[in-house]
Amino acid sequence: MQLYTIHNGNFKLDGGAMFGVVPKKLWERTNPSDSNNLCPWAMRSLLVQNGVKLILIDCGLGDKQNKKFFSHYHPHGEESLDKSLASVGFSRDDITDVFLTHLHFDHVGGAVEWNDTRDGYRPSFKNATYWSNKRHWKWATEPNAREKASFLSENILPLEESGQLKFIDASIDATRINTGLGFEAFVVNGHIDAQMCPIIHYKGETLVFMADLLPSVGHIPIPYVMGYDTRPMITLEERKRIFNEAADKGYHLFLEHDAANEICTLKQTEKGPRLDRIIELKDL
Repeated sequence: MQLYTIHNGNFKLDGGAMFGVVPKKLWERTNPSDSNNLCPWAMRSLLVQNGVKLILIDCGLGDKQNKKFFSHYHPHGEESLDKSLASVGFSRDDITDVFLTHLHFDHVGGAVEWNDTRDGYRPSFKNATYWSNKRHWKWATEPNAREKASFLSENILPLEESGQLKFIDASIDATRINTGLGFEAFVVNGHIDAQMCPIIHYKGETLVFMADLLPSVGHIPIPYVMGYDTRPMITLEERKRIFNEAADKGYHLFLEHDAANEICTLKQTEKGPRLDRIIELKDL
């Protein structure tokens, strides 16, 4: 197995929304904001080369939305999906599987693109199978009013219409599942229903793709739950369980949204799990 970091550029989100009830005086120490209270965030994917399979975990914002949409999120940076894939010797056509942790627009937007005539949509990875799970698919395609703006039909429905979508079994009582792709995943239900966080054994270490369970090192204290989470008290318990396991077992936590830090480890302290080390994937 070989792993590669894939960069999809950066975007901006409101710092208060990203840190929920945590006072700005505390979160701004690690995540400084601009005059509009916006902080930069990465959209960092992981590419897993496992035998004949080439699996992309999440795929960023994409580029098909209109100017008004992008004016809210300020995509920026020189990095892109195609440039990053090319830098490690691959293209979109090489991808065999796209694993979607969940279907919020900053995780799935790059999964779908305009067709040649720009009057419809098609999957961005024409040779890939896309993976979600039925519980989360229902949550995303029948969204509540609070989350409707995060689940865009043009990012989601073309995957089903293409016939390239398949579902992983993530039953309601499962906390850890076998994805069938050569790795397991934690199933967490606080941010949204049935988010999947891949657990990959690599070079003798355990790497966990944290998605929105741990967006950045600034979110490491267990109570630092995002304002976006629909069930914050469930998130609190999930973070407690997984962060303690990560600290005790030495997991490496891959950070999808941290603009400065790629991977961190945790250690136990009197205040609970805290930052131990920051490293890059190439150093594993």
